[in-house]
Amino acid sequence: MHFIENDETHEKPAAPLEGVRVLDLGQYIAGPGAAMVLAELGAQVIKVEPLAGDQARHIGSYGESMIRAYSRGKQSIALDLKSEAGRDIAWRLIGESDVLIQNLRPGAVEALGFGPEAVRERFPALVYLSISGFGHQGPSSERPGYDIAAQAESGLMSITGEPDRLPQKVGAPIIDAAAAHLGAQAVLAALYGRARTGRGETLRTSLLEVAMHLQATTWCDYLGGAPEPRRIGDGQPNNAPAAEVLPTRDGHIVLSAYAQEHWARLCRVMGREELAGDPRFCSNALRVQHRAELRAVLRECLSAMSSEECVALLSRNQIVVGAVRSYAQVLRSPDVQASGMLVDAVAADGTRHAALALPYTLGDAPRAMPPAAPSCGADTDAVLATLGFAAEEIARLRDQRAVA
Repeated sequence: MHFIENDETHEKPAAPLEGVRVLDLGQYIAGPGAAMVLAELGAQVIKVEPLAGDQARHIGSYGESMIRAYSRGKQSIALDLKSEAGRDIAWRLIGESDVLIQNLRPGAVEALGFGPEAVRERFPALVYLSISGFGHQGPSSERPGYDIAAQAESGLMSITGEPDRLPQKVGAPIIDAAAAHLGAQAVLAALYGRARTGRGETLRTSLLEVAMHLQATTWCDYLGGAPEPRRIGDGQPNNAPAAEVLPTRDGHIVLSAYAQEHWARLCRVMGREELAGDPRFCSNALRVQHRAELRAVLRECLSAMSSEECVALLSRNQIVVGAVRSYAQVLRSPDVQASGMLVDAVAADGTRHAALALPYTLGDAPRAMPPAAPSCGADTDAVLATLGFAAEEIARLRDQRAVA
């Protein structure tokens, strides 16, 4: 397994957000993830944590993985925002920042005095992003919201899984992760607008809205008069063969060939050219109607081959196909290795953590490789020093438990 090392000896080109300062008041994934996208684009990100740290630090190994995944390239300062001294430091940090991001439980940031109205009244040039569970206007605005609740209440779970089984969640917290990227996208738009007008913006999104947005095609189909979507397992309700999961000799593949030209080509490739004219399969509508028989034919034609043999054969003939891979198999994939997505983040103590880079590149610039996530409060003294605090003042704040 090869990871690209973070080599500080090479001169790096200026990053797009160099000179932008971001204050991250987030917890878990959505808020910290949005801030980390900006960090990877060159922003200076200061993660403001409670004295005990981001809540993700206290939920076991998976929570530590959240920190490693979504807090790379940041500085961490631990503040007691319930203390007057801690709030004063926070206001000084806000005054030096371009962006503030928060996804605390509903009402928490307002109770501390740092809601968007209060902050932007004092600093109108600030871009302020809030990510909530269910939005800030409806009756659920005060409810706490996690990824799984948004999957449930957006309709996503109702269409995921087998028809005769319980509704299923997606296997990874994709709503949180998507909210991070869409939140960062909104911040970038607001920074672009501020460059022209000099004014910042208050940005709001929610896990519920993001979850619905990820299902835009299905929602537009339903809003346009289609029947309410339901769970069908693999496959797509209106096309066949589409997203079909098929067994192979050593695993599974997924394939789609529902356009008439692609279906005819698939029949030729499988050596069953007569299937293209079979009365059960000669149109997409008929293939949907006879899906069970279609799947039986596809299994008969492909199940004796290995997954890699299927991928090679069908891809060579321009049929959309993918092998269903485990995480271990994904790491060995030549495509993933060639992508540069796998990077090696270096911590302050020299230890290295495997991580994932941003899923895009900017021209010929190398992928950003920020250092590993800091421990809670690792940069408290350094950040306070940049605000003008002397060493004895920092020591006094620590004695008062305003910082850690």
